Amino acid sequence: MHLEQKVVVVMPAYNASKTLERTLKEIPMDIVDEIVLCDDASQDDTVAVAAGLGIKHIIAHRENRGYGGNQKSLYNKALELDADIVIMLHPDYQYTPKLIPSMANIIAQDLYPVVLGSRILGKGALKGGMPIYKYIANRFLTLAQNILVNHKLSEYHTGYRAFSADVLRGINFNDNSDDFIFDNQMLSQIIYRDFGIAEVSCPTKYFEEASSINFRRSAKYGLGVLWVSCKHFLQRIGLAKFALYR
Repeated sequence: MHLEQKVVVVMPAYNASKTLERTLKEIPMDIVDEIVLCDDASQDDTVAVAAGLGIKHIIAHRENRGYGGNQKSLYNKALELDADIVIMLHPDYQYTPKLIPSMANIIAQDLYPVVLGSRILGKGALKGGMPIYKYIANRFLTLAQNILVNHKLSEYHTGYRAFSADVLRGINFNDNSDDFIFDNQMLSQIIYRDFGIAEVSCPTKYFEEASSINFRRSAKYGLGVLWVSCKHFLQRIGLAKFALYR
């Protein structure tokens, strides 16, 4: 518990057996009440490793449902566990678990209901090994998104996120895509519902075991991001209505 609020860390896993233990060792269990891992039909022994490391709540998808589908299972399970604060941490050790106390505290103190771990604040992204084409794409997409959704974030593409349970209950995330675009649909819904968003600077690491998507899928993702932002713009100015914002 942190300030009498239940903190649940959720971990979307795919072939994470080599990095899971390193990630778990840095999770501050003095404030984290539960860990939920969802394995999206990995081709390695992620589930066995997770069980061996003592993770009590393990969801194992028999078929790969995609990154968005994985998160849906995790958030629904966290709400089922009566979480007050839900923090998504990738088990590939790309994001440091040492920021969990800071992220949880911002929500527990009722400062902001959403906290993002930003790789772009400061110079951590390139120093951490982010490929230059991804950095440039991140900056371009973020600029376009800030204009279209009428908001100001340093990046929309981090996978390190914390939410109050009220936020998860207040948006229809279960209707979002099962693919990578889920993250941006969720942020668009959050901004449209006027939930406040804080950002904390987050060092990141790129290495062989860290999950990533290839150039072709990155391009598809980028086009999807722009389409979500265009929908948000059209909905915001009253020219169209989309089920995303019900």
